[in-house]
Amino acid sequence: MNFKTIDDIDVTSKRVFLRVDFNVPLTKTAPYTITDDTRIKAALPTIEALRKRGARIILASHLGRPKGGPAPEFSLAPVCQRLEELLGATIEFASDCVGDEAMQKAMALKDGEILLLENLRFHKEEEANDPEFSKQLASLAEVYVDDAFGAAHRAHASIEGITHYLNVKAAGYLMKKELDYLGAAVTNPRRPFIAIIGGAKISGKIDVINNLLQKADAVLIGGGMAYTFYKAEGLEIGKSLCEDDKLGVAKDIILQAMVKGGATGRSPLQLPTDTVIADAFTNDANKKTVSVKEILPDWMGMDIGPDTISMFDNLILNAQTIVWNGPMGVFEMPNFAEGTMAIARAMAEASGRGATTIVGGGDSVAAVEQSGLADKMSHISTGGGASLEFLEGKTLPGVKALSI
Repeated sequence: MNFKTIDDIDVTSKRVFLRVDFNVPLTKTAPYTITDDTRIKAALPTIEALRKRGARIILASHLGRPKGGPAPEFSLAPVCQRLEELLGATIEFASDCVGDEAMQKAMALKDGEILLLENLRFHKEEEANDPEFSKQLASLAEVYVDDAFGAAHRAHASIEGITHYLNVKAAGYLMKKELDYLGAAVTNPRRPFIAIIGGAKISGKIDVINNLLQKADAVLIGGGMAYTFYKAEGLEIGKSLCEDDKLGVAKDIILQAMVKGGATGRSPLQLPTDTVIADAFTNDANKKTVSVKEILPDWMGMDIGPDTISMFDNLILNAQTIVWNGPMGVFEMPNFAEGTMAIARAMAEASGRGATTIVGGGDSVAAVEQSGLADKMSHISTGGGASLEFLEGKTLPGVKALSI
């Protein structure tokens, strides 16, 4: 991954097309207001650095999934207002991302001034990576900077296509930080290197597990996906979540891990040994902790148990690099959040001991925020799908486009 950053290029008095990830949640009804501005704040260091150096900044982002045309509930106007508050500066807003108004406002920018373009996805050509649309976006600027790691796995016009028409291109600080942390974890981690993979389904994380089994010293599995592994091993899982069409895949992963363990006889794949089960999918359901070999026929797994927490804690606290993607249970329900919160506490303690701790994926990020320990982690990734694909070993289009 050889690329320039904004510190390597001249931006003074240059129009800089800055692709950011302002895909923030908004209220469902008008007036539409932002409910979480984390992604906006994450872009501030790059924006402020460019302002300080006299760049003429043109901000571009998508928001939500509009169906091929403008829609007020997907407008970036609320983002413009919030950005003005955070920066303490006036920001121009263009009602479209291409066309006469966008061009006139881009050309009128003075050093240090900012223009925010309307939602890129109001044009279907954005997701289609249409060359003519890419050229129109590029015509607004002289320099391209990508700080939208969360969208780096998309080969879209503002991410990949535009780089064919602007010769000067670089990564912003957020993009660089993501690639530094995730890149080091995947290519040259400090060992022991532990990966924790959770969440409901195995289907979205097969490639991640397979890739990390080759790189990590241990891969710890939790969440709903664990029960697919148990059923593949012939265990009773009751009414627990299970992807029957992935039982063969689960068996293959178990065998692959056993081969990796080789003569040591110790598989790097670590499945929970006990589980918290419930008689209904509600917070106030009857619950009990049992061995994974004792799950009752009409009950369902909801969380990892205390023995598993102890085993996982021990592995985490003795690791030097830990990557976590996906919760250990139904953490949205307080009675089944302990496993996920325990992982967050162990990672925070590991950070304090000097380990590199990386959290990626929407649910695990939400869980860490819920635990109040987000500031204890080395890095919290802003890219759910992008970080997953990166951990799978895939080359992200947005990263490849920046390569020199």
